[in-house]
Amino acid sequence: MAEFSLAEYGITGKTILRNPAPSLLYEEAIRREPRSAISDTGALIAYSGEKTGRSPKDKRVVQHSDSENNVWWGAVNFPLPESVFMVNLERATDYLNTREVLYCIDGYAGWDPKHQIKVRVICCRPYHALFMDNMLIRPTDEQLEDYGTPDCVIFNAGGFPANRYTSGMTSKTTVDLSLERQEMVILGTDYAGEMKKGVFTLMNYLMPKKGILSMHCSATASADGTKSSVLFGLSGTGKTTLSADPKRQLIGDDEHCWSDDGIFNIEGGCYAKAVFLTRETEPQIFDALRFGAVLENVVYDEAHHHVDFSDTSITENTRGSYPVEFIDNAKIPCVGAHPEHVIFLTCDAFGVLPPLSRLTPDQAEYHFISGYTAKVAGTEVGVTEPQATFSPCFGGPFLVWHPGKYARLLSEKIRKHGAQVWLVNTGWSGGGHGVGSRVKLRYTRSMIDAIYSGELQSAPVVVDPVFGLNVITECKDVPSEILIPRDTWADKDAYDATATKLAGLFTDNFKKYADSVSNAVRAAGPKP
Repeated sequence: MAEFSLAEYGITGKTILRNPAPSLLYEEAIRREPRSAISDTGALIAYSGEKTGRSPKDKRVVQHSDSENNVWWGAVNFPLPESVFMVNLERATDYLNTREVLYCIDGYAGWDPKHQIKVRVICCRPYHALFMDNMLIRPTDEQLEDYGTPDCVIFNAGGFPANRYTSGMTSKTTVDLSLERQEMVILGTDYAGEMKKGVFTLMNYLMPKKGILSMHCSATASADGTKSSVLFGLSGTGKTTLSADPKRQLIGDDEHCWSDDGIFNIEGGCYAKAVFLTRETEPQIFDALRFGAVLENVVYDEAHHHVDFSDTSITENTRGSYPVEFIDNAKIPCVGAHPEHVIFLTCDAFGVLPPLSRLTPDQAEYHFISGYTAKVAGTEVGVTEPQATFSPCFGGPFLVWHPGKYARLLSEKIRKHGAQVWLVNTGWSGGGHGVGSRVKLRYTRSMIDAIYSGELQSAPVVVDPVFGLNVITECKDVPSEILIPRDTWADKDAYDATATKLAGLFTDNFKKYADSVSNAVRAAGPKP
């Protein structure tokens, strides 16, 4: 492999492997990371250590005069002085200079050549290198030779902690982003997903400046590739599962942009949740976890290296990373036409939202800004009912601008291109969690199929009296009795009380965004 230098970043005298082949990264991982292993399907098994998920409270954005008026400061974007960023950057490079071998992954974010950026990742764990080789768009040999200066550089020194006595640090973990330098520094966490979402956060800043909507969504195209749809949803709502559809082409499972030319995937790979994964329920994802893929924080048996996806003793956030082309029906290049359908997925553990509703443009903007789902109650003492979660634009932790900017872009594009918007509840029916049961996946797939086919355009609807939604009452291969949620509850008074409670949560949450939207959008929400 030709010599490669990172001296311009203050990294000198190291063995640097630039864009090494997956097979070489396997060798490096087995040699240098004691817990690494190879699964019986050929995937690299790796462990992120103490942090098995993102650390959103440790995400910081440099406060700079050029961008500070554009940033949505607060609970999502904590301000960081540029001087502290430079301290952390030097701490990261000093640590990287102590490593025997470094890995440099050069790739692209964005499949549309007009809008893609060049991303460089500098790290010291083979697992991180293979992960980002999967998640970025991989350059050809010719592109790599002519790569030039990257637009964004990630310094991953996650194995070394932040100094808690440095101004602005609240823990040993920090994930710092400079929008002006377009650099990212990671200290105190080896969770690989921080790199992926760091790139997405930067794209969430750069793309809206160009009038392009960046979206936390999956996207698919029709079998002939001429029509496309996007699916929004928070973790656990089915975004990745429902985009792995053998009847359609996969554009991408998580991050996209909507430009004047259509949609394009930001990533070169997929990062799918693997908890309780089986070939029977999700064959495409299961079969993609082969040689070249990374299986993160899973449990396997020592004798046969067979992964037990039902074992959550390390974390419920077990995941698999693989190149998008590992999905047989991936659409390469990962671009599509303007979406015909925009689908919002929610997992309502209260069991009161209808499984299938059609939204007006104003309702679409309201529910996009709300970004609702509900999580099942945990083991904390006294917590006995579902917990509502509102994440603006279905991707609050990754937004840079105020949510209203993304919502306006979505509304403009929906109206301009005539997209139909749907709300699909993949959560509970017949009662909330602990009483009812989750809507069967096969029913949800039938609803999504009916959306794509166009047959629901003339389907009968009723207006939900609390949420104001146009509820579909007939859908092929779906029992009609589950489509009206109140009808599935044995205790109607309990349903009414729960629906009123959830509507109130929507209303309370939306108050912080009300000043940035039109009267029509404000009026499009529930009426508790």
